Amino acid sequence: MIKKLPQGVKISITRSIQQAFEQYMAKIHWNEDEYDLNEFAKEWKTYIQTQASWYDKIDEDIKTNATFHEELAQKINATIKKTLTEAPTKEQIDEIETMQKELGTSMEYSCKAEAKYVQEELARKKKTVH
Repeated sequence: MIKKLPQGVKISITRSIQQAFEQYMAKIHWNEDEYDLNEFAKEWKTYIQTQASWYDKIDEDIKTNATFHEELAQKINATIKKTLTEAPTKEQIDEIETMQKELGTSMEYSCKAEAKYVQEELARKKKTVH
């Protein structure tokens, strides 16, 4: 069913999954021990109903279709996996290393999205120090 949706809607679905996942992970400070799939699902549901442009473009009969939900679950899993396996950029690594030396911190990160979170946290810390 997802494959039959317009390309723009498919891209929006993927983007909304990634955005909601990154927001949820930031909320739990990227603490993997606190990750709860059910909590993420609630966050994502709220996100798509309040912020995602694609949600209103899909007919109600599709939204309630079991096959659509199965495909969506697969899409969520694939998007999260891709997000977690995308390596940080050299620029992110360099910037994080520089800020950590300045601040005397050693925050861990393993993917591009988590590195973005670490950059934002370090920038916040830097503002409060200076």
